[in-house]
This record gives sequence, C-alpha cells and structure tokens, in this order.
Amino acid sequence: MSQSNTVILVTNNGLGKAYPELQQELAKKYFTLLADHDPLPSAICFYTEGVKLTVEGSPVLDVLRALEEKGVRLIVCSTCLNAFGLMEKLAVGIAGGMPDIIEAQMSAEKVITL
Repeated sequence: MSQSNTVILVTNNGLGKAYPELQQELAKKYFTLLADHDPLPSAICFYTEGVKLTVEGSPVLDVLRALEEKGVRLIVCSTCLNAFGLMEKLAVGIAGGMPDIIEAQMSAEKVITL
C-alpha cells in the first residue's frame, strides 16, 4: 500500500459526540476501514483524550497495530499520557512531544481532525 502525505489528528477517546461505547465503536470501524484504504496516511497523532485509544485496554489496539505495521507513524502526546497517568500503559505508537506533532502537521499536505 502506498502512503499519502496526510496526517490525522485524534483528539477524543473515540469518534464524534455520543456515549463512549458508540464513540469507540465508530473509531474501531473507521480505523479498520482506513487500514484497508490506499493510500494510507503518513501519520496519526493522538492528543488530549485521544491518547486513551493507544493504551492497554483500548478496543482499537489491534487495528492501530495493523496500521503501524503498514508504515503509518502513530505519534502519542507524552504530555497528555503523563497528565492522565497513562505513560506506563502505552501499548502502540511512540510517545512523542508536541514538536513531533507539529512537525507531522507542517510537513503534511492535508491534516484531518477527527
């Protein structure tokens, strides 16, 4: 699969504004379909509540791992992980700083916020 120069920003523990189970179900469906899409984004950045999708117990870990294995960089805000006490539970992606997220955004041709 090829990669586009698109970066996706994930700022919620799921997609949309609904009850948590629906938000996470939608996130799982989105990332599953994205993993089969061509081209793939170059990076997915997680910050604020979005970091919760990358830690132990998240219902989307398997599909995020699949995306990472296909070459999508998963950048997870270390400040946010620390704020939620989740740094030790990071299960996928790399703990990066805001400079890493800004670099990904600035080098992208398109940025999509979920």
